[in-house]
Amino acid sequence: MPNIELSTKDLSVFYGEKQAVKNISLDFASRQVTALIGPSGCGKSTFLRSLNRMNDLISGAKITGEIWIGDDNINAPKTDVVLLRQKIGMVWQRPNPFHKSIYENIAFGPRYHGIRNKKKLDQIVEESLVKAALWNETKDRLHTSALALSGGQQQRLCIARSIAVSPSIILMDEPASALDPVSSAKIEELIADLKKDYCIIIVTHNMQQAARVSEKTAFFLMGELVEYDDTSKIFTNPSEKRTDDYISGRFG
Repeated sequence: MPNIELSTKDLSVFYGEKQAVKNISLDFASRQVTALIGPSGCGKSTFLRSLNRMNDLISGAKITGEIWIGDDNINAPKTDVVLLRQKIGMVWQRPNPFHKSIYENIAFGPRYHGIRNKKKLDQIVEESLVKAALWNETKDRLHTSALALSGGQQQRLCIARSIAVSPSIILMDEPASALDPVSSAKIEELIADLKKDYCIIIVTHNMQQAARVSEKTAFFLMGELVEYDDTSKIFTNPSEKRTDDYISGRFG
């Protein structure tokens, strides 16, 4: 049995009176990729953002239910959200590097968490860029602006930045949707490599991508979890008619 890294129990998200996510209970295993699929507005990105409390930043948002990492319910009021976001990295749809050098983008998080030793920071920067398959392309220009990188390189830099603080879980919200096909393929290769060390949860509109990169798939519809199973089963023999209709393009 795979080791469960994160679990939700009856997780709901409300924006004012509107319930965007309805009583979702899911387990996410370490060293495994789980894809969240479904039509636009079905709640998958809202669900993803709740896993590291990013919805706290949205006015009028209310979250009920439980999110467990080990013995900690991170939805509890006492949770240190800064430490939580160190454990759970986030990669957004569009690359968002800081207006700093490549080196400073990676070193920012470790410095924030108290690492000051230059040798240690150099090591973290190199290891993070190697893990993000970006070291060879950037090692001779670490102190140039991150904004000079291509879109695909910037997204890999954002992945490197998220892993520099040693998370155990990486959330990805459509990380390749703003990229060209070649850059998208590199991101997929990177995900396949990173899952050896991390629990990865990815929201994607691209069903072929979900089929390629994930072991498990969860299908969301109108805020509900319709079906969750092995990716191969979801895409070839789903249990629910609504899943089959979505996969085969009859709606969504």
